[in-house]
Amino acid sequence: MEIVELFQGVFQIKMNDNLLLATLNLIPGRSVYGEHLISTEDDEFRSWNPYRSKLAAAILKGIGHMPISAGSKVLYLGAASGTTCSHISDIIGEMGHVWAVDFASRPLRDLVDNVARYRVNISPMMADARLPGSYPALIPTVDVIYADVAQPDQYKILVRNSELYLRAEGWAMMAIKARSVDVTRPPNEVYREQIEGLDDNGFDILEMVDLEPYEKDHAMVIARRSA
Repeated sequence: MEIVELFQGVFQIKMNDNLLLATLNLIPGRSVYGEHLISTEDDEFRSWNPYRSKLAAAILKGIGHMPISAGSKVLYLGAASGTTCSHISDIIGEMGHVWAVDFASRPLRDLVDNVARYRVNISPMMADARLPGSYPALIPTVDVIYADVAQPDQYKILVRNSELYLRAEGWAMMAIKARSVDVTRPPNEVYREQIEGLDDNGFDILEMVDLEPYEKDHAMVIARRSA
């Protein structure tokens, strides 16, 4: 077995000629979504499925920046049932925290029951990401906003949240779902429009990667709030 750290807290493990993306399990012995647990003499890792996590897909597609690291404070918009959120929990560790927002009751219940119950660095919140002023008064200024929302105004949602919660020179990661923005237009045109929206609202665009073959008509944008 060979283990290489790609980013802080993100590992690539070679096992029997197979390469697996993984995070160090914050709760040893417990999986979240049936992922493979990989034990070494000292540690336990959780395999990270890029077909179930856009962040994992972006890492495997070669992003050059990974803003989420040990101790990060993260606002996650569109956390759903918590697959990606659980790996972020691993990465940020006990000194970090993720505030996980979703407006759908069923996936949020799964997030609470299967993930946040065992991971004290996750705070689930049932709320509408389009209305960040309605969140409970518990969220501090964060280092990173991770946005994965299937709405036509994706960049506007991120911008509104950043105005309230993102620190100066903080980071944004946005999973663009082209078909959720406009099903009639080419994905590259949609990506460009969303990127320009961030750029016009005080973000420096650092990179964008297309997430195929893991996700069709999806891209991940990484940006940083201007000083």
